[in-house]
Amino acid sequence: MIYGTVLTPELQKLKGEIEAHAHGYGLDFFETIFEMIDYKQINEIASYGGFPTRYPHWRFGMDYDRLSKSYQFGLHKIYEMVINNDPCYAYLLNSNSMMDHKLVMAHVFAHCDFFKCNMHFFGSNRKMMDEMANHATKIRNYMDKHGIGVVEDFIDICLSIENLIDYYAINQEDAYKPIKSDEEGSKNKVYKIKSKQYMDKYINPEDFLKQQKERLDKKKEKSKKTPPEPVKDVLYFLQEQAPLETWQKDVLSIIREESYYFSPQGQTKIMNEGWASYWHSKIMTQKALRDSEVIDFADHHSGTVYMRPGSLNPYKLGLELFRDIEERWDKGQFGKDWDECDDYRVKKNWDKKLGVGKEKIFEVRRLYNDVTFIDTFLTPEFAEGFKLFTFDANKRTGQWEISSREFQKIKDKLLFSLTNFGQPFISVEDSNYKNRSELLLLHRYEGFDLKISEARRTMEGVYKIWKRPINVRTIIQGEKKILTYDGKEHTEENYD
Repeated sequence: MIYGTVLTPELQKLKGEIEAHAHGYGLDFFETIFEMIDYKQINEIASYGGFPTRYPHWRFGMDYDRLSKSYQFGLHKIYEMVINNDPCYAYLLNSNSMMDHKLVMAHVFAHCDFFKCNMHFFGSNRKMMDEMANHATKIRNYMDKHGIGVVEDFIDICLSIENLIDYYAINQEDAYKPIKSDEEGSKNKVYKIKSKQYMDKYINPEDFLKQQKERLDKKKEKSKKTPPEPVKDVLYFLQEQAPLETWQKDVLSIIREESYYFSPQGQTKIMNEGWASYWHSKIMTQKALRDSEVIDFADHHSGTVYMRPGSLNPYKLGLELFRDIEERWDKGQFGKDWDECDDYRVKKNWDKKLGVGKEKIFEVRRLYNDVTFIDTFLTPEFAEGFKLFTFDANKRTGQWEISSREFQKIKDKLLFSLTNFGQPFISVEDSNYKNRSELLLLHRYEGFDLKISEARRTMEGVYKIWKRPINVRTIIQGEKKILTYDGKEHTEENYD
């Protein structure tokens, strides 16, 4: 697929050199195709989430307008984009210098390695470029048949609840259990071993048959509740159970599929950008950089990884954590002896010269996501060295202030912002709540109340699909509450 122009012979040669360096360091990636585009094209692709073709919708135009104005005012510049696909597609900006192209290629090859090798991407669709084009064709056909406004309005509803999936399911198929009645054939029959009649009471004793029957009776009773167990993938439940027309189910399934495609990228933003920054830095400084390019590289690299006070730069945090892991494992600064040592001078000079740092960062790249990455490898020494802190609004003055430099509070706040993308865990508990076909959703309370305004918007979106009252069981200010939306107004009541 060609969206921009093919690379010049000079850039093709450069690509081959950078690719060889990346392979030499042990990076493993799909075939990677680079295309040259201008700033208008790169803003258009960025507004489509990195794809040259998406289904028609007003939000893409809005994003394009925002990106274009931001570029014109000098507020941002997109240097590169790469798509998790096989082959991987990446875009170069034609106004960049040759040094920028080198840096971007090195950065892209590391991203492609991460896409291919990190376990959280194993279930992703590697032909999503084609799939996005298919989605666009389907939705255009629905618009021709049912009307642009009708389809676009329904897409609006779906997008308002697109986050109600199970982000931590590696594959979409792992995200739900089929919602079916348990009364299926032999699964609900008392199992008897074939035997001669005179041996039956010995081979199939009465107590054994009675136990089976009791177990099946309990299972049938449980299966009367739909779903039998809470379903984290709310979109799938609605897709299968809501009173939707066939085309609406298809549109909802498209939104769901695309949400799952982007899910692992959201789960690994810090790691992915840190990994790419680590390798573009190493490839450029050790292999590809000319003397005349050093200053430009330092300027552009520092701009990428600069951590502004009060903000979290995933490029910087990920890069420095990978470097820290490599150094610690090279020196043996891990394990029981290291953890139990409380002598600052001993720790400062600790070096067992193990030299296993590179092996460790490749292992980390393969097995972790941002939450487990931060939870496992963020240390008090790292937090102190990089002057990490938490901040909150002062209720009296309204000003944002540093609230703590305590390591555990820093770590907890960072992990909370990353877990489930900082969004509440919601699941379907009952589709026949109060025996009135109302939907009951469960909020897994973890010490933080729902934001009522956002919860209400979500309930309104779900109502438009379920077409019956929506209830959410949660805890607000320490009290157990049921939030309800009946299509007209929001109410709440306590429950025991």
